[in-house]
Amino acid sequence: MVLPTFDPRAQWSVRVVADDGTVLAEHDPDVVCETASVGKVFLLIEVARRLQAGEVDPDQRVEIPPEHAVADSGLLYRMADPRVSVYDAALLVGAVSDNLATNALLAMCGLDAVRQVAPALGYRDTALHDFIRNERTPDLPWTPSYGTGAELCDLMRRLAAGDVVSAAVSEQVMTWLAADTDTSMVADGLLLDPLAHAEAEYQGMVLRHKTGTTSFARIDVGHLAGPAAGVAYAVAANWKGSRWDLRAPVLDAMRELGETLRAHVTGRARDDEPLR
Repeated sequence: MVLPTFDPRAQWSVRVVADDGTVLAEHDPDVVCETASVGKVFLLIEVARRLQAGEVDPDQRVEIPPEHAVADSGLLYRMADPRVSVYDAALLVGAVSDNLATNALLAMCGLDAVRQVAPALGYRDTALHDFIRNERTPDLPWTPSYGTGAELCDLMRRLAAGDVVSAAVSEQVMTWLAADTDTSMVADGLLLDPLAHAEAEYQGMVLRHKTGTTSFARIDVGHLAGPAAGVAYAVAANWKGSRWDLRAPVLDAMRELGETLRAHVTGRARDDEPLR
């Protein structure tokens, strides 16, 4: 698999693997990047584990600690009644990367417990690190989450295989991620319906993914299945401290990679003619 040209002004960490773990392409896969909201996947894993273990009632209403009230990404802070259930709070995290729902679930589980999810899965350089903050001052943890392309790609491969905690936990996490509405990055090249791709959609593709966005970062990690193949992927780009806003070249490269993944998993060329 041929990767697009990545703008060297950004720091990249990229890996694509087949369902059997064979590396199909990579670029600096062990470089640690800030991953914005992508670490919320580890929160969803912990919530799913507690639901499956019966430690939490899915209909229990989430409590929102005043000190962790945030806005920006999501819908919960806009709702007339934010007292949603634990299950629906997790769905909001998967669908719109909801910051307020994230902090409510983090407070419920405990930050220290969620920080241990990634190490327990064997990951050394990837984790959810902190609550979402309206402002990140020097006295706070340096980033909400961080990770490498290699480890995040492996996480998505294992989730698709039912190999994270248990098959039931993995399936639940992937069900929440099926609702992700952000198809602006790698998924842009798949041409899926952003609001309705839980089932097989364009060219028989099924996508489960999570994205992260800041003013200096774009990250997309996921699993894509099609009629011809299945792949897990992770693409992280950071340009913190750069004199340039690199979102345009970064998103162009991500979209191009998405087109390459679409051709691979569908067995069709980008112009929809069968590959010969």
